[in-house]
Amino acid sequence: MLLGGLVAPLPANAEVDNGSVSALAHFLQQALGRQQFEQVLDTNPPTSTADLDALRRDGADKETKQFPQKADLRAAAAAAPITQQPQVDLTVIELDRLGRPLSSGTVLMSPQYPDGKAVPVDDELHTTAVRWRQWDDAGWYANRGQGSIDIVPGRENAPIDFMSPYPASVLKLMAAFGVLRLVDQGQISLDDTYAYQPVTVSSLCGPASSDTVRNYLDAALTWSSNAAACAMVKLLHDKGAVNGLNQTFQELGLETLQLKNTNPDNGARWGNPVTMTSLDTAKLLILVNGGAGTLWTTPGGTTVTADILSDASRTFFRSRLSEQGMNVALSTTNWCGADYPARGIPQLTPSRWIGADGTVTIPGQGISYGHDVRPCNQKAEVTYAHKNGWVNNSGADAGIVKALPGKGGRTYIVAMFSNLGYQYVDSNRPATGAENVWFTERLAKLGKVIDEYEKRRSG
Repeated sequence: MLLGGLVAPLPANAEVDNGSVSALAHFLQQALGRQQFEQVLDTNPPTSTADLDALRRDGADKETKQFPQKADLRAAAAAAPITQQPQVDLTVIELDRLGRPLSSGTVLMSPQYPDGKAVPVDDELHTTAVRWRQWDDAGWYANRGQGSIDIVPGRENAPIDFMSPYPASVLKLMAAFGVLRLVDQGQISLDDTYAYQPVTVSSLCGPASSDTVRNYLDAALTWSSNAAACAMVKLLHDKGAVNGLNQTFQELGLETLQLKNTNPDNGARWGNPVTMTSLDTAKLLILVNGGAGTLWTTPGGTTVTADILSDASRTFFRSRLSEQGMNVALSTTNWCGADYPARGIPQLTPSRWIGADGTVTIPGQGISYGHDVRPCNQKAEVTYAHKNGWVNNSGADAGIVKALPGKGGRTYIVAMFSNLGYQYVDSNRPATGAENVWFTERLAKLGKVIDEYEKRRSG
């Protein structure tokens, strides 16, 4: 398939669609390859056994991985070439006008699959072809990206072996889903005041606080407040709902979504046992988006519909994602007009964050982006209701893309997880003026290529 010269045509002998690996998956495989992620630079590779031991400690508990500071975001001159192909997990699910899945594509990239690996996915958006492994900070360097802890049991003989990148703050989607399920069950209300009283204070979560459930969810989803998300995770523990949430994911066929090993005392300890993959995350977003009738049937025969959440909860969830302030990964509109980073998905930037001068400011994160986004809003083609996440070795973004009126008609879900967090930079990264750019711009270029493909498909 040709896309403005950005993607090479399929080889003559390629299977376009054999019922398992779709044309969309083939496109995504080529799109990933074209981004040349192997050319990014690593600002902090381990150089000793002590460094690897430190990575192992970080993997057990990522509380020390706070919002990146300017000192962490070093210029390209201080960085070394990445040692091996980065880890990327990418899914796109195309939706019809009723929110039902039309086609899907999932591709994995890693040191084992440097050219990308298209994943066979059945008509129910499920695959048994992958042995999903838990992320291992040290293992990515020491074991060539090969994980050692299985996420889904019984996949030892699967033909594809893949270590799933740590989801970082995209895990807040799972927490929000769990809290909204409690709302639907009548156990709590969005307007209830929750007193967050940690037994022990963590660096991730901060001290005691008090706010409505509605406001905590808003802060966690729109500008990625860790403190608010910790409060919601602790609320789930207070209600004895974490195990039930994980079981619900299993019953929905979202077998890799697991909010495990978090600390009931404070809602912290977001470590590698917390797992998400792009395919299951995209399916979760189908439920959030809402769709008519049966959306898929699980391997156990359970029919899954959007009614797993009430209309009110889905509406609230979508509204918070649509007010995303951190448009900084697959979309980069916060830097409208900048030479760097490249432009990504051409989304409409929510007015909530735009000041009188047209620039975006995120008070909770203490960031003023300094670029007038109004010209990009005038040219915007889609809305993008999404959540992204970042630590030093995790860059993730997942959301719902919908065309604005007269702009192509496309509706699709995109979910992307990678190990390309703020530790990895581009060789062309400016030495100044890019302090708040946390990802390689190749992620934005990937987002743009995907959206252009979907625009062409729907046109």
